[in-house]
Amino acid sequence: MTAELISVGTELLLGNIVNTNAAFLARECAGLGLSVYYQTTVGDNPQRLEAAVRQALSRSDVVILSGGLGPTQDDLTKEITASVFGSALKEDAHTRERIQAYFDARGTKEIAENNWKQAVVPEGALVLDNENGTAPGLILEKDGKTAVLLPGPPGELIPMFRKAVYPYLHRKQPEIIVSEMVKLCGIGESRAEQMITDLIEKQSNPTIATYAKTGEVHLRVTARAADREAAELLIKPVLKELGARFGEFIYTMEEKVTLEEAVASLLKEQGLTVTTVESCTGGLLAGRLVNVAGVSEVFKQGFVTYSNKAKRKLVGVKKATLREVGAVSERTAREMARGAVLATGADAAVSVTGIAGPDGGTEEKPVGLVYIGVAVRGQTWVQECHFTGNRARIREASVAAALTLLRKGILETAEN
Repeated sequence: MTAELISVGTELLLGNIVNTNAAFLARECAGLGLSVYYQTTVGDNPQRLEAAVRQALSRSDVVILSGGLGPTQDDLTKEITASVFGSALKEDAHTRERIQAYFDARGTKEIAENNWKQAVVPEGALVLDNENGTAPGLILEKDGKTAVLLPGPPGELIPMFRKAVYPYLHRKQPEIIVSEMVKLCGIGESRAEQMITDLIEKQSNPTIATYAKTGEVHLRVTARAADREAAELLIKPVLKELGARFGEFIYTMEEKVTLEEAVASLLKEQGLTVTTVESCTGGLLAGRLVNVAGVSEVFKQGFVTYSNKAKRKLVGVKKATLREVGAVSERTAREMARGAVLATGADAAVSVTGIAGPDGGTEEKPVGLVYIGVAVRGQTWVQECHFTGNRARIREASVAAALTLLRKGILETAEN
């Protein structure tokens, strides 16, 4: 069964409001096993809104509209959808009572007349009580087509969808979709896909999809079944096979776990503390780690050694090194990492030095050249990286590479 989303509101078109409703509804539809092929945003214009509704109903089984159910004159979603379905409008006594109770609970003595517009509903519609506002939700059905109308404020839309719409749609679409995520680092998307080409070519249910993220590859395994338990049984052997193929490239199989969270957890497991020393990333690496709750147990200190003087003074990079090979070099990255360990007494350190651009590159050392250094338990690794893109992208890629190399160093020196 197919579903389509229509977000109503000129403020959305103008970018005054971020459309978080569409993202939420798309995820929920995917979980219900509904295929969403189109999303539309339309302003508060009756002609364009009617055209959008008619087009959506012509190609989708379920159309979910959000916004435009309020009391003002430009709130026209209900009126336009009712007209398309050929339904007359009438006042719903139950909804009027709820609106009255809503204002009574807030001590409102004089209710603006236009609020009663929200108590008028299409004949034959299923009315969904709004427990967080005044505009009810609505479900209209005709000739095998369904329109679901939801209020625009997320604080009203989300609980209404979860309580009333999700069960309704689940009854219409008894099959559900369950997904699990496998997150990789230290491997490129092309190589990762090549390693599972045979699985992808013969897949039916479950399916595997690859997604590239800066410095990472995510594999989403999705199964369709009558219930979650059955779907998880289909997914389990695929996850086991992916685990066997990718091994230590997998940093987590939990969708909500980030790379920095995985690295922080690994540091805690191994009883290690870490220090960062950064040049071109300017504290971005330390910031990623500090985003992790509880990281104070393992994060010792962060240095931003942007100048050569700071590299010498704070972490002991040798003058001769900077003179002979420069700040952007394997030797400097190595000395930065080792020096940070000595300066703070941490068990591990990770260094970043490079050219983020857009200026400063040469033929010998172009923009995007970055060296990552990691020192863990007396062992040191340095990785030469060549990144592309703008300054922000190079810095973000450098941080991901630094976290990946730090993770590798921890694993290679792990105590048995």
